[in-house]
Amino acid sequence: MGTIVFIAALLIAVAVGVRLIHLLNAQHDARIAAHHYSDVLPGVGRRRGKHHRPPPTPASPVDHTGIAR
Repeated sequence: MGTIVFIAALLIAVAVGVRLIHLLNAQHDARIAAHHYSDVLPGVGRRRGKHHRPPPTPASPVDHTGIAR
């Protein structure tokens, strides 16, 4: 009689574990589906077109010898 109760309790524990794992996987899949990995974040990613930036201006004027005045 004790063996039958043990086997029944073991089967119930396995069934509860399988159900819990199934629910957690479904929740995780829903979270992944809601997050769009291919969407570009604002301010991140490649720039479109060419952006011409002005050349940096030196902090102090330099003559042709490279010595700061």
